[in-house]
Amino acid sequence: MTRKIAILGGTGPEGSGLAARWAAAGEHIVIGSRDANRAAETAELLRARLGSTTKLESADNPSAVGQCEVVVLTVPFAGQAALLKQLKPHWRPGQILIDTTVPLAAAVGGTPSRMLGVWQGSAAQQARELVPASVAVAAAFHNVSAELLAQSGAIDCDILVCSDDDLAKRVATELAEKLPGARAVNGGKLENARIVESLTALLIGLNVRYKAHSVGIRFTGLPL
Repeated sequence: MTRKIAILGGTGPEGSGLAARWAAAGEHIVIGSRDANRAAETAELLRARLGSTTKLESADNPSAVGQCEVVVLTVPFAGQAALLKQLKPHWRPGQILIDTTVPLAAAVGGTPSRMLGVWQGSAAQQARELVPASVAVAAAFHNVSAELLAQSGAIDCDILVCSDDDLAKRVATELAEKLPGARAVNGGKLENARIVESLTALLIGLNVRYKAHSVGIRFTGLPL
């Protein structure tokens, strides 16, 4: 199934990495950004890399939300709430928001590896509170490194998907499995996103300690 997907924060490392992977898999992608010119530049670079027939467009964030069925949020936690409040008038009933946000902070000059407390329980639950009830919310793609997405090879990683909505969970699962080598794992309800988000801090620490760049997660014993 092909759908139109907006990636908010699509000019950043994670957003552009997901955009490239999904566009290469045949999805119709709209790069969203605060700056429409930056979004256009990123889309042009990706088209040059992937081929001119790739379905890649660009827009500012509100315009991207207004034209897409699925919206993937890949902005830093510090900007999540403000952006979702700004976008509130632009949502339509039946849209799906996939939140990838991790509430991380860094010591001065350090790596962002300290989890921040979120009153709602997780960044995904905060997103659920900030978008209309008619928009379904899923949490996914927290534990896939931007560096790994930027490469061309397979992604050796399981992707946990959490949602209270069956359709949102199914769409996020389909998109996860469009990443070569990745496997989607049903992470249960949206409230479990707090656990999934916290795993990112652990993975960042492992990357630092082992001088690696793309440590991921695999779950054993699950049926294929």
